[in-house]
Amino acid sequence: MSKKIEYRKDYKHIYLPKTIPVIIDVAKMPFIMISGTGNPNGEEFTRATEALYSLSYAVKMSYKSDEIPVSYYEYTVFPLEGIWDLIDKSKPATDKNNLKYTIMIRQPDFLTNELFITFVEQTKKKKPNPYLEKLTFGEMTDGLCCQMMHIGSYDDEPESFAKMEVFCKEKGYVRSDKTHREIYLSDPRKTEMSKMKTVLRFPIKGQ
Repeated sequence: MSKKIEYRKDYKHIYLPKTIPVIIDVAKMPFIMISGTGNPNGEEFTRATEALYSLSYAVKMSYKSDEIPVSYYEYTVFPLEGIWDLIDKSKPATDKNNLKYTIMIRQPDFLTNELFITFVEQTKKKKPNPYLEKLTFGEMTDGLCCQMMHIGSYDDEPESFAKMEVFCKEKGYVRSDKTHREIYLSDPRKTEMSKMKTVLRFPIKGQ
């Protein structure tokens, strides 16, 4: 096997930005994804997240199987990410029941659509979860965007977004879409809310 890929070291510019805004051009990447609506503190979001992690770890541990994927390399499982939007744009973003999302976990380059289907079937037998059926595999890019590390509660994110929008304006850019991406680097079950680390990102364009 080749050198182990660790996202915190090999993709530091993407996953460990500073706590000040930066402009970044994000390349296309492969993801396993699932979409849903409603409060992320609910049962549906929890089961969808479990399905994503179950499948992602099945891919990672596939080197122990009888048929090791072609070009397999060792790597650290990437963090959970989510793209967030509102169902009803007239309602405030603080209404969690009005949220719609696509959550995802980045995958290694060796994963193919054929392997994805195989891993889904294997995982359904080992760790049954109805949301495994709803997972999809594909490439995605954020393109040109602004991002920064947000430290603290999810409820305080508007303050960081405000800083990002001011920064963009100073640099000659504007936010091009009200959707945004969050990358979760902390486990809320084990981390104090004031120390939670979340990468925030939104798309931009020139003014």
